[in-house]
Amino acid sequence: MGGYAHEKEVTTVRQRSIAALSAAALSVLVLAGCSSDSEPSADDATPSAEATEAAADLCDSAAPGGDDIDAVEVSGEFGSEAKVSFDAPLELSEIERSVITEGSGDELEAGEYITYAATVYDAESGEKVGSEGYDELSALPASVEANNIFGMALGCATPGTRVAFTFPGQTAQDGTTVASQVYVLDFFDRAETQAWGEPQDAPDGFPDVQLGEDGEPTVTIPDGLEVPKETEVATLLKGDGETVTEGDTVFLQYKGVKASDGEEFDSSWSRGAPTALPAAAGSVIEGFAKAMIGQEVGSQVIAVIPKAEAYGTAEGHELQDEDLIFVVDILGTMHAAE
Repeated sequence: MGGYAHEKEVTTVRQRSIAALSAAALSVLVLAGCSSDSEPSADDATPSAEATEAAADLCDSAAPGGDDIDAVEVSGEFGSEAKVSFDAPLELSEIERSVITEGSGDELEAGEYITYAATVYDAESGEKVGSEGYDELSALPASVEANNIFGMALGCATPGTRVAFTFPGQTAQDGTTVASQVYVLDFFDRAETQAWGEPQDAPDGFPDVQLGEDGEPTVTIPDGLEVPKETEVATLLKGDGETVTEGDTVFLQYKGVKASDGEEFDSSWSRGAPTALPAAAGSVIEGFAKAMIGQEVGSQVIAVIPKAEAYGTAEGHELQDEDLIFVVDILGTMHAAE
């Protein structure tokens, strides 16, 4: 990602997912993980040819069954931690999957985001490695692509589906190794990629924001914009979800423009995918952190950020002398792990 929302160039916060319990699994399998050129609508009554093709491709990406996954027994209710049993060690040679519970509704399409939960077991010992997503604010939405771990596990599944799948041991490009594991994944629902809150009137003097059909904002700077000494934040869409607290990791869309001329300098919309960033000054610029903390999920806010709370002290930074404006869609939040 562009990184201009950051205080400095650092490794971006990786959204926690089933593969966060095995980071090498993510680097090996999530080949296109948060990158999609389009966000198909789950509400389209008449799918386009492209959408139909995307769904077909995702169906074809589902891992096959096999003897290894057939040796795994799964119990427990959908939406709660799964209990998994098998004769350990389970020697795994490839990814295999089994559908435990069939969902209903529209089939997944490549590029969509989902909410989910997962339980993970070590294939060598038979012991549980961990779980996430069953408790509120314990996982962020994840992208489903034909060539990432979610696409291989779910294929074109429907909401309410539970699958089990095997993951053979891997070595990532950085040398990190991951032991063979067995996963149980619950697919709850599709996740939104744009804010959905109730429209609010911004205070007088704020930049004008117009939304495209896909939710991407266009920002118009008013004549004589007065930039405050400290960041000012206004709500454009009022969400009804959880409140972002300091230290959370936030799933969001954003666009940043210069207050001087309205020129875009960074945008998740331009990259074609939401992202996840920490709500903490020092990890992102102070003004951007202020735009996230205290907001409800589902909200869209606009922040007018003076250079002192942006890059004013960053010697040599191309935005050092610029006041900034961000429009931020708050799509999800995850509390820091204890």
